Amino acid sequence: MADQSTDLLSIADELYGLSLPEFTPARDAKAKELKGADLGKQVKALRKPSVAAWVVNLLVRRETEQVEQVLSVGAALREAQASMSGDALRELTRQRRQLTAAVTTQARRTAREEGTKVTDAVADQVEATLTAAMVDEQCGLAVRSGMLVAALSSTGLDPADLAGAVAVPEAIGFSASAREVEPPPRPELHVVPDPEADRKAVEAAEQALAAAQSQLDEATQAYDGARSAYDELEARSLQLQAEIDELRGRIAELESTAEEVDDELSDAEDTRDEAEAGVREATRSRDAAAAALEKLRS
Repeated sequence: MADQSTDLLSIADELYGLSLPEFTPARDAKAKELKGADLGKQVKALRKPSVAAWVVNLLVRRETEQVEQVLSVGAALREAQASMSGDALRELTRQRRQLTAAVTTQARRTAREEGTKVTDAVADQVEATLTAAMVDEQCGLAVRSGMLVAALSSTGLDPADLAGAVAVPEAIGFSASAREVEPPPRPELHVVPDPEADRKAVEAAEQALAAAQSQLDEATQAYDGARSAYDELEARSLQLQAEIDELRGRIAELESTAEEVDDELSDAEDTRDEAEAGVREATRSRDAAAAALEKLRS
């Protein structure tokens, strides 16, 4: 018998890859199919995702490489920020926001292709979830599962509470299956004489051009945001390396100066000891002379 947790993950992976209107009917149908088994009850208990969670789940399946890039950058930034100053961390936060904003724009476009319009409020939740995935490793695993039922939020300072945020606890560590975009069905074409065929063809071409230009503008905006974030991070990395090299040179210079001072200190110590011995000898001579004088006077 197959492991029920594995079966549940497989079923959940399929269900959370569906559109929002399809989720509940598909879940209930699957639970009915498994009626009488514990697995059927577990499937029936799967919660419908919020709009923001569904958008992130869709992004994970449709734009897998882009999500993996966000998670990889997040992991690298978490390692780097431990040694950064307050100013550097603030700059890093700004750059992180640029990247999450660019990916959120892509997520809105992907959702629109699926027939769901993403409001600004939902987009804010999507961006907050992507930010949480970058600053918190467990949030990143939850996002990668593609089984979110609620948006995530984390500052990265304290462990995120993922209870109720994913469909099943076993989803943490699971990677969602990529979802291929199915091409729309090709309509049957019938050749019918049309006296206005040329005009309609021009109008259709103009509409297609406008749609293509709109997609190009959105893609260019997303690319510019991601490119800007990358360029700024690269420049910051080079700046930090230059500062590290400068500090290393300064440390080497100070170490050399410290060695010279140590040598001078040793010589000064010898001179001090000799002078101290001279003082003691002179003191003894003075005391002897004073004693002799006192004896003569008495």
